[in-house]
Amino acid sequence: MQIEPTQRFGVSRPASLTPLLDTLQAVLDANRDSVLLADSSMRVVATNPSAQTSFGRGGYPLAGRRLSEIIRDVDLHEAFRRAIVSNASEEVRIELVGTERRIYNVFVAPLTLDGKQYAIGTFYDITQIERLERVRQEFLSNISHELRTPLTSILAFVETLEDGAIDDVENSRRFLTTIRRNAERMHALIADILELSFIESGNISIDVKQVRISNVVDEVFADLATKATEREIGLISDIASEARVFADPMRLEQMLTNLIDNAIKFNRNAGTVTVSLSSTDKADLISVADTGEGLLEGHAQRIFERFYRVDRGRTRDVGGTGLGLSIVKHLARLHGGEISVRSELGTGTVFTIELPRHSPPSEESSFVS
Repeated sequence: MQIEPTQRFGVSRPASLTPLLDTLQAVLDANRDSVLLADSSMRVVATNPSAQTSFGRGGYPLAGRRLSEIIRDVDLHEAFRRAIVSNASEEVRIELVGTERRIYNVFVAPLTLDGKQYAIGTFYDITQIERLERVRQEFLSNISHELRTPLTSILAFVETLEDGAIDDVENSRRFLTTIRRNAERMHALIADILELSFIESGNISIDVKQVRISNVVDEVFADLATKATEREIGLISDIASEARVFADPMRLEQMLTNLIDNAIKFNRNAGTVTVSLSSTDKADLISVADTGEGLLEGHAQRIFERFYRVDRGRTRDVGGTGLGLSIVKHLARLHGGEISVRSELGTGTVFTIELPRHSPPSEESSFVS
């Protein structure tokens, strides 16, 4: 049988197989998943661009190389061998660690071409699916924990009331207050989950206007004044009365409420919370600074994750759903901006919302006081 070199595949092959492999190659090229075809010597005979991108480290062509040179996985090699020797199909899961971790489900099947046995493997990249599954599991674990704590308290006090404590007026009122507080905590958690889900789904739009930010800050201070007074926290606005930023007024108030509420909760007694405004050529920077204990660097990097808590024990004492900062992050990005944190142990923490600057509005209707 005449042998002719074929530059496209990088390996010599029988001339009689050329039309078959050319047809197969056209099919492989149309496949978005990575595909490798190996012969009985476990050398790659054909591949596709997706596989070349995924496994061709350094840009070296895959065709003509042994499978073990490309992917070092015993289960995968055995699956290819059994497909050739035993004509058996099977599915294996492999994990490759390079510049990034990738996970594949690989379906390996036998293939006969001109009386010769080959094995063809299709690599389904499930990295993103696995990542989403971990997020789902973490979410369910967190939500179960966050709901179980107040629910357990509610059930315990209800049982106490049913067992006769309802006739004790003083204690029954105290129990009912605790039940209400935990029910409100559950309600806030569910509301934040729905809000975050709504934002992440992209089903909301914002109406950016020129907003007098000092008015928004004053309104938030008024809403949180009781909480601040209970801990003797001073609320300071270091913003000029005429200062303006471009934002959706309702969403700006929501972001500031979350940040200032957090600053009150995690501050020292008799500390201060200061809201200030600065600007660059491209953005307005709204900062909320507290005088609390500050954050370790590892915590600062993860503080915007859903349900992430620096101190779960303390968070249970001061309340909160663990979703506020994540909501702020998404709302800031929805404005085309960003949220960042700077913290120093023993000194305090500063959260900064960055909002893009715009040209001054031409119509007074776009200004919100």
